[in-house]
Amino acid sequence: MKILVTGGLGFIGSHTVVELQNEGFEVVVVDNLSNSSLDVLDGIEAITHKRPIFEEFDLREKPKVESFFQKYQDVAGVIHFAASKAVGESVEKPLLYYENNLGVLVYILQELKKKQRANFIFSSSCTVYGQADQMPITEESPVKPAESPYGNTKQVGEEIIKDSCKVNPQLKAIALRYFNPIGAHASGKIGELPIGVPQNLVPFITQTGMGLREQLSVFGDDYPTEDGTCIRDYIHVVDLAKAHVAALQRLLKDKNEANYEVFNLGTGKGSSVLEVIRSFERVSGQKLNYKIVDRRPGDVVQAYADTTKANKVLGWKAISTLDEAMESAWEWEKNVRSR
Repeated sequence: MKILVTGGLGFIGSHTVVELQNEGFEVVVVDNLSNSSLDVLDGIEAITHKRPIFEEFDLREKPKVESFFQKYQDVAGVIHFAASKAVGESVEKPLLYYENNLGVLVYILQELKKKQRANFIFSSSCTVYGQADQMPITEESPVKPAESPYGNTKQVGEEIIKDSCKVNPQLKAIALRYFNPIGAHASGKIGELPIGVPQNLVPFITQTGMGLREQLSVFGDDYPTEDGTCIRDYIHVVDLAKAHVAALQRLLKDKNEANYEVFNLGTGKGSSVLEVIRSFERVSGQKLNYKIVDRRPGDVVQAYADTTKANKVLGWKAISTLDEAMESAWEWEKNVRSR
């Protein structure tokens, strides 16, 4: 069975391709390599002993999207990762985010509308909840005004999918609201490798640990939390990837209860920025050079998941600890720098 994975050479996408191939799916990857590398294909092949089909183009080019779906008419499901994803950058470049994250989504859904049956998994985010009033966050928690253009693209993206499902009974979709993916594959063959300065905490930590970055900035220590730093739900990327396979299987086997469903994906536990730093120091055996700086626009105080629905309905559960995730991220970083 053929599955399209957009952004399939990115951090979460590549790990999901591995899990799909491990389950026997044939995977077609579309990626424009704007935040990834062709080397990732080699990593996927080294792990699974199978190379996914790869098409390199920018999904913002509508004629190329149309041509792709004409060429691959036997695609049974789409997992859509391709999007810009940094909160800070989205505040600085909102139009880029609206074009890339919403225009592309519309183009893909327009093609799926032509199919007799379409299964769609959307890479969403806990940012849709904004500054949530209560922890942990359930799927019924109110969707608040977004704190950033990035968060807004995920909110609007979900609305676009939901509206499409209402009028297209042949379209079935699941939005997976991730919390904070970290870590790397245990093989050390694939992991998070941002181009340029990392926008996420963990690669900045590991690059600082390697001496590639002089110092890590911790954005604020005056939040109303135990140690004053922001709290997030950090989930191992392999656990997250397996959730995508579970969600896809749910649609393929017609187990969904509605045309459009949402699930939170996290561990159910929050960790502060300083706790993540301490975890890195434990697994690496070295002190990290960091300093406290001013708060960053768009950051919420805390966000961690209630995972009850995903655990019960999808039959999926995150199993890796924070230390295990940090250790895998550190091994990946060392592996990359030794090449």
